[in-house]
Amino acid sequence: MSNHDDPYKGLGLVESYRGRIVDLLASLESANQSNLMTASKVMADRIADDHLIYVYGPGGHSNLAAQEVFFRAGGLMHISAILDEGTLLSSGALRSMAIERTPGYGRIVVERSGIGDGDVLILVNAYGINAALIDAALTARQAGAYLIGVSSRRHADETAPDHPARHPSKKNLHDVVDLHIDSQVPVGDAVIDIDNVSQKTGPISTFANAFLMNSLVILTISELANRGIDPPIWRSGNAPGGDQANETHIDDFVGRIKWL
Repeated sequence: MSNHDDPYKGLGLVESYRGRIVDLLASLESANQSNLMTASKVMADRIADDHLIYVYGPGGHSNLAAQEVFFRAGGLMHISAILDEGTLLSSGALRSMAIERTPGYGRIVVERSGIGDGDVLILVNAYGINAALIDAALTARQAGAYLIGVSSRRHADETAPDHPARHPSKKNLHDVVDLHIDSQVPVGDAVIDIDNVSQKTGPISTFANAFLMNSLVILTISELANRGIDPPIWRSGNAPGGDQANETHIDDFVGRIKWL
């Protein structure tokens, strides 16, 4: 059998990719322990008072982080994802990138979300620099919300001040939030080099964001349990009894959560 026909050729690259993902997740757990715990206590405080936790990921694939913990089997029913069509890839990938770079857009989204004094907004973005993201943060802060940021400090710090994605203020997400969780995404996101290929492949940010967001959910549920609170958690509608379990709480959230 020739190398060209070998079905196992290249699996070393997949092993390398897995290793980079595992190493990153271990590093995220170690580096962010304190801030993850603090954030989970803040979230638990709000849920204990029956308030929603808002999540916004303005950016093509950063939207996936908000979707990951929204209406999710095993996820908190109190999470309200902001799924604005502007930066969703389903509305057009090039359109998404243009809108995430448009100053003022994030302000409009937050103003229309109803976020106000005392609310918690989690902002997720791999690079932590785009105009929609920073405007969303500044607007929510002005409204009195507590801001949790999830982004790569390294990526933001190593991106030039004049990069076209940047907010006019040149600020980074980690500069404008109350609490920052570092996703440690390397510059460019992709981490795998292949011989004779000019660009790297194997993006890693979605793994980082999903791990950190679900870690926040797990820790928040644990904190609520320690307070004697059994929070409503989504059950898969495809699991036996799932629909019935969800129906016991769903009326508490229909109308409150815009995208439910």
